[in-house]
Amino acid sequence: MNRSLERAAPFLFGLIGLALWQGAVWALAVPAYVLPGPLAIGAAYLGDYRVLDPALLSTLTVTLTALAAATAIGVTLAVAMSASALFRAAIQPWAVILQVTPVVAIAPLIIIWVNQPFIALVVCATIVAFFPILSNTAAGLAATPPELLDLFRLNGASRWQMLFLLRLPSALPAFLVGLRISGTLALVGAVVAEFVAGSGGFASGLAYSIIEASYRLEIPRMFAALVLLGVSGIMIYTALGLLARFLLRRRGSA
Repeated sequence: MNRSLERAAPFLFGLIGLALWQGAVWALAVPAYVLPGPLAIGAAYLGDYRVLDPALLSTLTVTLTALAAATAIGVTLAVAMSASALFRAAIQPWAVILQVTPVVAIAPLIIIWVNQPFIALVVCATIVAFFPILSNTAAGLAATPPELLDLFRLNGASRWQMLFLLRLPSALPAFLVGLRISGTLALVGAVVAEFVAGSGGFASGLAYSIIEASYRLEIPRMFAALVLLGVSGIMIYTALGLLARFLLRRRGSA
């Protein structure tokens, strides 16, 4: 019973919050152009879903492409850093610098340098998303139990066998944590890049729909786009969590 209640708690809390929000809007007679209620937001989505849904698909395409690229780059660099101390010393500071640089500051340059808008958006989102995968995978590879490494060496295992049969499986939980974080960061990076591109006249994604709605003072439509982004972030986080549980369960039963 308690477990069922825990699972239902987020939905119940959300419904109570929406009811209080709608009630406050009605009671205080707040204009929709200041703060629309949930009903006005839902009506705005139903009236404009033919535009908002393709915009959401565009944003999710950039997000998932960037997440795939960030995974490939992050894992490759983490493996290279674990294999070579010199490579780790050369790459790690630059990876940190790239991570702490606000993507909104470099997105205009990337959009100018990369002639293809979609690729430019993917590059911006990848920059935001790759560091958690890199750092978590590198930490997982470094945390391989030394006694297992010694056992593999005693049995004559090659470096590649140690990597694929021991170190990468040992790093899987850490990698999955980084992947889950990067999934939501990829969405944030995609939206920021779309904001910059939309300000420059490139119409793509939900960010551009938000910009367009704000210029026209269509606040319920703007909130509808924001709700779609929030729901998308929750779905990505949940899906990656389910993937992590599935892979870890399979690893445990292997």
